[in-house]
Amino acid sequence: MSVKAFKLVSAVEREMLMGDKNYINIECIECCGKNLYIGTNDCFIYHFLLDEKISTAGKITFAATKQLHKYLGLKKPVSELKAASALTRLLVLCDNTITLVNMMNLEPVPTGARIKGAVTFALNENPVSGDPFCVEVCIISVKRRTIQMFMVFEDRVQIVKEVFTPEQPCAVAVDGYYLCLALTTQYIILNYNTGASQDLFPYCSDEKRPIVKRIGRQEFLLAGPGGLGMFATVDGISQRAPVHWSENVIGAALCFPYVVALDDEFITVHSMLDQQQKQTLPFKEGHILQDFEGKVIVATNKGVYILVPLPLEKQIQDLLASHRVEEALVLAKGARRNIPKEKFQVMYKRILQQAGFIQFAQLQFLEAKELFR
Repeated sequence: MSVKAFKLVSAVEREMLMGDKNYINIECIECCGKNLYIGTNDCFIYHFLLDEKISTAGKITFAATKQLHKYLGLKKPVSELKAASALTRLLVLCDNTITLVNMMNLEPVPTGARIKGAVTFALNENPVSGDPFCVEVCIISVKRRTIQMFMVFEDRVQIVKEVFTPEQPCAVAVDGYYLCLALTTQYIILNYNTGASQDLFPYCSDEKRPIVKRIGRQEFLLAGPGGLGMFATVDGISQRAPVHWSENVIGAALCFPYVVALDDEFITVHSMLDQQQKQTLPFKEGHILQDFEGKVIVATNKGVYILVPLPLEKQIQDLLASHRVEEALVLAKGARRNIPKEKFQVMYKRILQQAGFIQFAQLQFLEAKELFR
């Protein structure tokens, strides 16, 4: 049964990006605070400022203002963008090279510092160095079966470690010393400090695009066999039941308590609390779905959209209004980590009371008694 958890709101219309140039496609996006960066197939980076507006009726819209755009000088697409806000740097992957550019003027750093030979890369969101003016970057190298760890500073890069993998890696996420890797035939966890590795489960990267996403400290979300979204910790165990996706998921994102997935026709929303599918939004030609500091963004080749979450209290009240007491209580308990303690206790008491009256009206006196108690 459905819950209205998100609304899809347009952020960047195609005209703002490409005018009448139909050949321009969006290849990648990055969002950092109000700064939205878009990389295109014709080797440009666009910088927009996103302004969130709330009408008196509570409707949310986004106004994107173009700041500038920059041509990188190659005939290749910009494949990945990652912001390192502490350094005011944007890491740009184009033609197997990661270049450091200034986040505000998009100019390359004067020293020309870059990382060559990268197929794809990931930032370590749980860094081990303890240096606030450095980001740790893991790259899948163009060298066969090789992963490299770098420390990236404002104007220089330094290689820290090179690790060899049993098969060719094709996707990576990092947490501390742990790498979660999609290899050709399986997912593994690899500790790059000790070299210890742990097999997770088989997966054929030739048939489907692997998904490897860090969702919290020492925990990852993976696209498993049979259309399952699987959770795995660095110890190689799963502390949550899997969610049932479609077979052809392209991307996944987390917006607690929901896991959002994109396939070629729909955006689906599953609850991490009870694994149920809660919402389906038709969305054709989507090819990017990512979350940035809690903001979930989807994109087609021509436009960028934001999935705006409805307030959890509103979702709980909608469930109670439909007499879905169990689901409302599960969501209310899950909301604890998103709401200040005092406010949560007041809200939770009120929800228990409402749920009690619903059960009472349905002559479920024992359940109602427990809730009132």
